[in-house]
Amino acid sequence: MSGSVEYAVVVPTIGRPCLEDCLRALAACAGPPPTEVVVVDDRPAPGSPLPLRAAGDLSVRSLATGGRGPAAARNAGWRVVSTPWVVFLDDDVQVELDWADRLATDLAAADGTTGGVQGRLAVPLPEDRAPTDWERGTAGLEQAAWATADMAYRATALKEVGGFDERFPRAFREDADLALRMMDAGWSLHRGERLTRHPVRPAGPWASVRAQRGNADDVLMNRLHGPGWWTRAEAPRGRLPGHLATTALAGAAALCAVAGRPRTAALAAGLWAAATAEFAWARIAPGPRTRHEIATMAATSTVIPPLATWHWLGGQARHRTVRPLGGGR
Repeated sequence: MSGSVEYAVVVPTIGRPCLEDCLRALAACAGPPPTEVVVVDDRPAPGSPLPLRAAGDLSVRSLATGGRGPAAARNAGWRVVSTPWVVFLDDDVQVELDWADRLATDLAAADGTTGGVQGRLAVPLPEDRAPTDWERGTAGLEQAAWATADMAYRATALKEVGGFDERFPRAFREDADLALRMMDAGWSLHRGERLTRHPVRPAGPWASVRAQRGNADDVLMNRLHGPGWWTRAEAPRGRLPGHLATTALAGAAALCAVAGRPRTAALAAGLWAAATAEFAWARIAPGPRTRHEIATMAATSTVIPPLATWHWLGGQARHRTVRPLGGGR
């Protein structure tokens, strides 16, 4: 495949060890190389040097954004390149050996209305046991639409819509927001044929609890794109309505107990326990059911509903003045 379609690669990072594997895999590709690789260091403070040598003979430059989040890091990256296409890769992915050839084919097939072409993600899971809750969550990226783990955007389209919205502070929903704004501007998005591996990165037992911060970002999505954004972005709805109800039951049980209504308090507490048990079992049943996994799911399933509610309420307060894009839908 001819290298006539020029592209640059932008990789935001917070200095995780996986960056070295990402750059090494990119350097090992057969096919037309990127004009340059921009590694955006988004650590809040300078740390150990990034492993840029892993990129081999590729042209690499490094920028620092000081911990402003992945949306800001990607914006800083694409704004310094001059190629017609910008490919965003996360630092925890590893492109396949034929990735560059397949990318060239993907981009050459794009017509003038194509604003972006997504790569296909493959998440390797254990073969000798059922995957854990965290592993299943990562595997969901294989069906994710417009994920910037591997997403090529036309530079003119990025300029037209203003790039990523930096009000999204986490690696969550900022890619869906950009995709919706691209399509609203008349650009089409397509899935390509190139393949990228997304290994399951190590995570502690409370990773699913920390992930509940994303409920605030969902509030921003609702404000910007209206309640139908889930369908348009091909995003799963999650369990927020159930978490709100479970938290309300816990609150009702406590209030009724204080008010001297023990029977009502007992009923609300029983319903809360049933809802919590159902949530925990939904996470335990498809997993390996080891003692550690069961204990982790039981503990986190108790904590997640109130935390999800807390972050959702925080998002409601934080984004209360945000106006819908395009006058609302």
